[in-house]
Amino acid sequence: MDQKITGKNVKFVTLSSNQLDSLTFICDTFLPSIHDANSYDHHHQEDNNIDDDSFINFLQTSASMNGTPQHMAWMISNRLQHPRLNLCKLSLWLLSTRIGTFTLCGKASLSTQFPYLQKFSNISPKKREEIVKSWATSCFKLLRILYFAMKVLVLLVFFTQVNEESQNPPWKALGYIGPDPDFKKQKQENMNYKKKDDQSFGPLYEGIISLKNSQKITFERLKKLGFSVSKPHNFKNARRSTECPAFTIESDVVVVGSGSGGGVIAGILANAGHKVLVLEKGSYLARSNLSLLEGTSMDQMYLGSGVVATKDMDIILLAGSTVGGGSTINWSASIQTPQHVLKEWSESYNLKLFESELYKEAMKIVCEKMGVQSEIEDEGFQNMILRKGCQELGYPVETIPRNAPSDHYCGWCSMGCKDGKKKGTAETWLVDLVKSGNGAILPECEALEVIHEEKNDNSGKHKAIGVTFAFQNIEGMREICMVKSKVTIVACGALSTPSLLKRSGLKNPNIGRNLHLHPVVIAWGYFPDSPSTSNEIWPKAEKKSYEGGIMTAMSKVVANFEGSGYGAVIQTPGLHPGMFSALMPWVSGIDIKMRMSKYSRTACIFALARDKGSGEALSPYSISYKLDQIDEENLKVGLEKTLRILAAAGAEEIGTQQEKGRSLKVKDASLEEFERFVKEESSIEIGKHSVPICSAHQMGSCRMGTDPTNSVVNSKGETWEVEGLFLGDSSVCPTAIGVNPMVTIQAISYCTAQSVLQLLKNQKLE
Repeated sequence: MDQKITGKNVKFVTLSSNQLDSLTFICDTFLPSIHDANSYDHHHQEDNNIDDDSFINFLQTSASMNGTPQHMAWMISNRLQHPRLNLCKLSLWLLSTRIGTFTLCGKASLSTQFPYLQKFSNISPKKREEIVKSWATSCFKLLRILYFAMKVLVLLVFFTQVNEESQNPPWKALGYIGPDPDFKKQKQENMNYKKKDDQSFGPLYEGIISLKNSQKITFERLKKLGFSVSKPHNFKNARRSTECPAFTIESDVVVVGSGSGGGVIAGILANAGHKVLVLEKGSYLARSNLSLLEGTSMDQMYLGSGVVATKDMDIILLAGSTVGGGSTINWSASIQTPQHVLKEWSESYNLKLFESELYKEAMKIVCEKMGVQSEIEDEGFQNMILRKGCQELGYPVETIPRNAPSDHYCGWCSMGCKDGKKKGTAETWLVDLVKSGNGAILPECEALEVIHEEKNDNSGKHKAIGVTFAFQNIEGMREICMVKSKVTIVACGALSTPSLLKRSGLKNPNIGRNLHLHPVVIAWGYFPDSPSTSNEIWPKAEKKSYEGGIMTAMSKVVANFEGSGYGAVIQTPGLHPGMFSALMPWVSGIDIKMRMSKYSRTACIFALARDKGSGEALSPYSISYKLDQIDEENLKVGLEKTLRILAAAGAEEIGTQQEKGRSLKVKDASLEEFERFVKEESSIEIGKHSVPICSAHQMGSCRMGTDPTNSVVNSKGETWEVEGLFLGDSSVCPTAIGVNPMVTIQAISYCTAQSVLQLLKNQKLE
C-alpha cells in the first residue's frame, strides 16, 4: 500500500479527471492544511509543543500535498474489491457536477451567487467539513457508507505512505519511528550474506517454488522432490468448468492454504512420507524480505490489501494472505480452546471429538510445537495499562500464553516476524514439510476449483481428484495448472473457503453460512510522557504504544467463562498509525491531527465478544453479518469496563471510537461527570457506522457437524458431498470460540490430518 508521497510513481489510475478532482477535495477536507495557530490553540495546546517544527509541518501538510488522492485513485482502480465500490466511483462523479453535489450535500452546498449550485470543489473548506461530517450521521445509509469508506481510506493511505527513505514526514509529529530500528540493522547485515539458504532468508527457502521462474526450472525442482509433471489428464466424468490446464502435477495430497490449518496438515502428512503440494494465494516473504512498513505489509500479506469490509461497511475485517496465513501476521496469542466451548461442541453439537483424548493430545502437541509459554520479561505500554487498570479495580487479569519467547518485545509482528521467534506455521509445520523432502509450497497461486468426478460404484457420489489453479508465468501471462491428488485439503480461511467450494459445484446450502466474526469495539486513553499528578506506576516516557508484545494481558471480567462463555474478553490491539487513524473518530481536520499527535502515548483496549450473531460469506468481498442483541449488550458492557480500566490506570483523557468523537479529561471531571460519560459512551448503538466494529477472527462458515442438513463437514473434517475433500481451517468451527483461535484451528487440523492419514492408508491397502 505504501507509495512514494509525491504521488509521481502512481500508475494505472483509471478515475476520470473530474472524479480525481472530487477525490482531491474530499482528501483535503479530511486532512486539510492548517496554518492559523489560533485555530488550534484551544485543541489541547497544553499537550503539544506547537513550536516543534515536525508538529507545525504536520499541521500544515494536507492530504493532497502528500499525493494521497493519486494513491487512493490507484487503490480504487487496482486494489479494492467491494460490492459498494461502484457507489464510491459514482459519488465522485456526482460531486464533480453541480446537480450531483446538491443531491449528495444538500442546502449546505448552495451559494448566494448565481448559478447558486456549486461543484464540491467550489465549496468553501468550512462548508465542506460540515457536509462531510453530516454524512457520518445521515439518515441515508448510502451517505453513511460513503463517509465511512472515504474516512478510512484517506486516513489509512495518508499515514502509511512513504518516501524513498521509507519514511513518512508526519510520523515524527506522531512519535512514530517507522520500521523496527533493530530490523534495519539486521537487514543491512543480511545483505552481506552470500549463502541463499542462510536462516536469515527463512527456513522455507528450499521448499518454495515460484512458478514465475521458467517452466524448465520449475519442472526440474518439482521432479527432484518426487512430483510427476505431465500434460493434462482427461477425466471424462470430472466436473471441470475452467480452461484446460497447461500441465498437471501429480501429488498424494494437495493443500490449498498454508495457515494454521493447511500448514499443520501439510507438515504432518509430509512427515508421514506422503507427497504434499501446498498452494498459497499470497506471496512468500522471507525474514530478510519483510518491510515492517504498515502499508506495504498490508498490501503484501493481508487479504484485500487489508481493506476488507462487510457489504454495508459496518465491520472492518483483517485476514492473512501470505505463506503461513494468519499465523504469520497475528499477535502471538496462543490460548487453548476453553473448556466451556469444548463442552458445548461435544454435548450440544454431538461432536465427541472435542471430549476425546485425541483432541487433548492435539492441543498439547501444537502448543509444544509453537513453544507456547506465559513468561514476559518486559511488558509493553498498552498491556501495562490494561494490567494496572484491572489491578486497581479488582478485575481479574491474566497473562496471555504466546508462541514466542519471554524476551520477544516486538510490536511489528502484524507485519511478519523479523527473526522467526514467533512460531507460526512458516516457522514450524511448514518447516517439517520442507525438511521431509516430500513437499513443496507454490506461492501466488490462486485455486480456481476442486475437481471431482463421479465414483464408479453407482452410488452417485463424487470423489475429489485434485485442484485447478491460476498463476502468472515468467512472461506475466495467466496460466492454468492442475494438481491431481488422492486427497484434497481446502484451507483458505473462513472468508475464502466457501466461495472455492461453490465454484467447485458443491451444493450444500450451509456453505458460507453461520459465519462468526468475534466483533470488537475499542476504547482509548491518553497517557502523557509524565503524569499531571504523582503516580507510582507510570509507563516511562520512552515506552510507545506500538512497541512491545502486542498481546500479553487479558481480562475475563465480562467473559462469562463460568457460564455459557458468551461474554467478552478484554485485550489490547497492535495499531500502527494507519489503522489507528482509520479507527479513531473524525470530527474535523484539526481534531484528527491533534488526536494523531498523541498517537504514541495513546493506549487502546478492546472488548471482543464471543458472538451468537452470524453472517454469510458469499466471497471474501461479499460478506453480510448481523450483530445479535445479546452480543451488542456484551460489547457495551465490555466498552464500559475498558473505559474504567483506562481511567483507573491513570489516563488523562479517555474516549471511544464513537463517531461524535467525545472525550473526557478524567482529572478535571467530577465523579458524577465521569459516571455519566462512561454510561453514555457505552450505551450508544454499536455498528451502523456509529461505533465501528472490527474483526480479526473469522470462523464457522463451513461448520463441522453430525448432520449434512446443518453442517458442511463431518467430525473427520471431510465434506458430506465429496469424498476425499477435507476442510482444514477456521471455517469448520461449530460456533465462535470467544478467544484467539490459532491453537484451536491447529488442534482441529491436527485431528483432521490423522483422518487423512487413515484414508491414505486404506487407499494403499485397496
